[in-house]
Amino acid sequence: MKLRVNIFNTSSNLPLFAAVANGAFSRRGLEIEIQNTPNSDEQRSGLAGGKFEIAHAAIDNAVAMIESGQDAVIVCGGDAGMNDFMVRPEINAMADLRGKLLAVDAPNTAYALAAKKILKLNGLLENRDYSVKLAGGTGPRSAAMVADPLLAAGMINPPFSFTVREKGLKSLGTQFDLLGPYQATGAFVMRKWAEANAQALTDYLAAYIEGQRHVLNPALRADMIALLAERFKLSPAVAEGTYEAVVAPGSGLATDAAFNNEGFVTVLAIRAEMEGMWGGQPPSPSRYLDLSHYAKALARMQAG
Repeated sequence: MKLRVNIFNTSSNLPLFAAVANGAFSRRGLEIEIQNTPNSDEQRSGLAGGKFEIAHAAIDNAVAMIESGQDAVIVCGGDAGMNDFMVRPEINAMADLRGKLLAVDAPNTAYALAAKKILKLNGLLENRDYSVKLAGGTGPRSAAMVADPLLAAGMINPPFSFTVREKGLKSLGTQFDLLGPYQATGAFVMRKWAEANAQALTDYLAAYIEGQRHVLNPALRADMIALLAERFKLSPAVAEGTYEAVVAPGSGLATDAAFNNEGFVTVLAIRAEMEGMWGGQPPSPSRYLDLSHYAKALARMQAG
């Protein structure tokens, strides 16, 4: 069965690349077509429109879909984001961002909301102290921050958080350090598709878990660094730094792509606060989740 999988081309998808490379999908009768999205708006509309079956991205995008009436559902976790709050060279503290522009993908989801929360914690409010500008997904956004001196800050994850350092940008801290536990990348699908293709989804998630295990296996460290270097055309030093960020406990990949419930509570709380949704009181996480396929896949993997 062919599955079209839509992603942002970042290192958070190393488990997917590893699973393809080691045949985890093909052994389960799955043919994987990987599509790269330029931004979250196109990804969300593409999933709803049937242009692909599975999306991997910050799961707050799935929340946004569901809240807009699109019947998407989150089916597994992945990582805590691995983002750095990157700024241009002349910015030395959060206070220096007054009157500046924050580069974002979409203004009301995921890492944009996380960045706004970080800035709020430092006494800065949107439209009072700073403005936002759309700059695309992580790759285009990092390139825009390097090229445009007006884009003073943005959330950037590996490998781009390392490559932009070589071009003068710097970090004011990791998202994990600045916000704590956060459920970032996960897989989400349309609920009707999941119901109609339960076996294929379970097989997919089992292969994805296998890929996650490959990445986190210390014995395969050199292979994973080589895969990063090849996939993203990285120097050895940047590839190694990216790998270390990917496997960092707490802020990197979750064991077996487990869903971080505590981190998801944070995601919903930030959305409630920063967007004023749900009267400021986040709803139960359960309405956005169906982890039953993941549970079956994990049980199968644990059984060998």
